[in-house]
Amino acid sequence: MGGSALKSDKKVFAALAALQLFPLLGYILIQFTPYDAWIHNPSGHFYIVSLVSCLALVVAAAVGVVATRVRNIKVSFLSLSYVSLAAMFILHGLTTPGFLMNHSTISGNFAQLSVLLSAFWLWLCSVSGDRRLVRWLSLKQGSLLPAWSLLLLVFGVFLWLYPDFVHILHLKGSVGKWVTTVLILLMNGWSIWSNLQTYRVSRFPLQLAIVYSTGWMLIAQIIMVTGEPWRASWWLYHFMLLASVIVMVGGIFREYLSTGSMTGSIKLLFRANPQDWINAYISPSVRQLVLTTEAKDAYTAGHNYRVALYALKLAEEMGLSSLQLRAIAQGGLVHDIGKIYIPDGILNKPGKLTAEERDIIEAHPVSGFDICKRLGFMTDELAVIRFHHEKWNGTGYPDGLAGENIPLVARITAVADVYDALTSSRAYRQAMSHDEAMEILRKESGVHFDPRCIGSWERVVEEQRQFFQDTLANSTHLSLDKKLAK
Repeated sequence: MGGSALKSDKKVFAALAALQLFPLLGYILIQFTPYDAWIHNPSGHFYIVSLVSCLALVVAAAVGVVATRVRNIKVSFLSLSYVSLAAMFILHGLTTPGFLMNHSTISGNFAQLSVLLSAFWLWLCSVSGDRRLVRWLSLKQGSLLPAWSLLLLVFGVFLWLYPDFVHILHLKGSVGKWVTTVLILLMNGWSIWSNLQTYRVSRFPLQLAIVYSTGWMLIAQIIMVTGEPWRASWWLYHFMLLASVIVMVGGIFREYLSTGSMTGSIKLLFRANPQDWINAYISPSVRQLVLTTEAKDAYTAGHNYRVALYALKLAEEMGLSSLQLRAIAQGGLVHDIGKIYIPDGILNKPGKLTAEERDIIEAHPVSGFDICKRLGFMTDELAVIRFHHEKWNGTGYPDGLAGENIPLVARITAVADVYDALTSSRAYRQAMSHDEAMEILRKESGVHFDPRCIGSWERVVEEQRQFFQDTLANSTHLSLDKKLAK
């Protein structure tokens, strides 16, 4: 990591420490001043907590819809985290003692439960995308939000009707509240550490937002279990939870919505033009990953874009679903992101590579996979990144998969990747003509490539000659931004 990056990290971590410690120190100090007044206001608590929580619930649900559009399981988990927080906190407000009911412990238990459930989903948000549980949940991404919301509703109604059941949870007991706090500390601590590590690699605003949000949630939990109810210092935890929601939503906005990519993706959902697909589904974060790769490798400038373009044409010809097309658009654009770890002398070497250098080059699919699995990329996108160098006969890398054990999205991307590599100039050879490249692809059918993919590739090339001629004519090493601006 360069000196400028280290300096940037120091500033980020200093700001993070200050913004986490300031409210905690403020909470501690205010208890020793006359300002820690007794503010017993059940009516105010009822309205403030319930209304703010309802607003947070609506925003969190909207984030869940965004998650399915941008195909990011991390954002889905964030939505579930804050839906849990908001839903349980609504009940915390509605069950304010002396307002709608007189049960003395249910409100506090709802507050504890809200943070505990939220911490669980935040922890899951930091788990790598290749874990079995995350992969399984990714397959059900579209139903996660409605299913979890329904479960929370049923649970909330049950506790409202049978408030004595809350004693079984023991969340507010002298022991239970500390057990809950330790669990939250462990889950939130893991989330903070994991997202900080990911932020150092990706520089994505969402990772930093999660760190701030998670830290403030942890401070809220500390205040909740140590503060004296109705004191001014005790009220602080309500505002910490609200700040937690606001900063998370801000991070999602900066990463996915600030360029209008969501609006574009909805409008262009069913368009067949691959340029439209790419413009629709490239989020600012994915764009930044591509630009990072292009800055590292001159050849990569434009290569990612063209591979995604060609792969989308082939995928449409083979009748893939809209979800798979989105995966190919995003996965194709970042399929070579792992090259940022390859030394420049090896990456741009004009001569023949040594065995050791070849091993370093062949590690880039795994390196890219390791980056993107921490960023919430879905299973199909991860498959494109990891498996686009596998071969039909099992002699590819990194895992030596063969035949239909190679995911279809990766088999499609492999054809597009090799075609563009053959028709582009490299440090060690000049670009081949279209016909020369096609001859090599035909010879490798059943060896390197899935014969079905090659058959479909030949059809799409024949049917759309002008598209391929225009793309090859314009395949100069332009940056992604210049490509998308055309």
